[in-house]
Amino acid sequence: MITAIIIAGGVGKRMGQDIPKQFIIVDGKPIIIYTLESFQNHPQIDQILVVCKSGWEDTLWAYIKEYQISKVKWIIPGGSKGQESINNGVQFLKEYAKEDDTIIIHDGIRPLVDELVLSDVIVKCKEYGNAVTSLPYNEQIFIKETEETTTQYVDRNTLRRVSTPQGYQYGKLLAAYNRAVAEDIGMTDSSYTNTMMVDLGERLYFAAGSDKNIKLTTTDDLELFKAYLRMKD
Repeated sequence: MITAIIIAGGVGKRMGQDIPKQFIIVDGKPIIIYTLESFQNHPQIDQILVVCKSGWEDTLWAYIKEYQISKVKWIIPGGSKGQESINNGVQFLKEYAKEDDTIIIHDGIRPLVDELVLSDVIVKCKEYGNAVTSLPYNEQIFIKETEETTTQYVDRNTLRRVSTPQGYQYGKLLAAYNRAVAEDIGMTDSSYTNTMMVDLGERLYFAAGSDKNIKLTTTDDLELFKAYLRMKD
């Protein structure tokens, strides 16, 4: 069984909108629905759990019914930060997932999920027990020594950009979050499942990525998303 956990619990202050950014309408459709459609249309995804901003569950159910996203089985409230929301989803699945099930974690505000990327995450996760979407880093990275100066840089050939979707074997994922919460490891505002896993001593495996897989954080990101949609037409 392959279950997707879609994280849609954020507020999106940097977008400057009165509603959570995952519910912003773009070309007549909420951003979260674009994301869910990518998982709905992928033949290997069996079911979807959405971790939603508290108070918006009924709105999301209405959109899911309108756009016929039949693979969404559950909507549960998120936490005060991303890691809490993911943990809510992982804990919720205890009654529904088996240890060797594949769990795909994805940001609800990354609406351009390429089918080949999602497929590669699934394949690599089944082979290695986890898989994280990744890309080479093409910019130069310098180490800040003061606010204004540097004499050190990092070889970009040693770097990878990691985002979502990410895949994990459920048994390992549940055990990792139980330990992380109990020992307060990798549960900060800036942490995610991938960084938590490394903090816990796990080795991660890279899967394919796509430059189109943008995270909609600012109004500039929103304009870029609209441009990609126009390219599809």
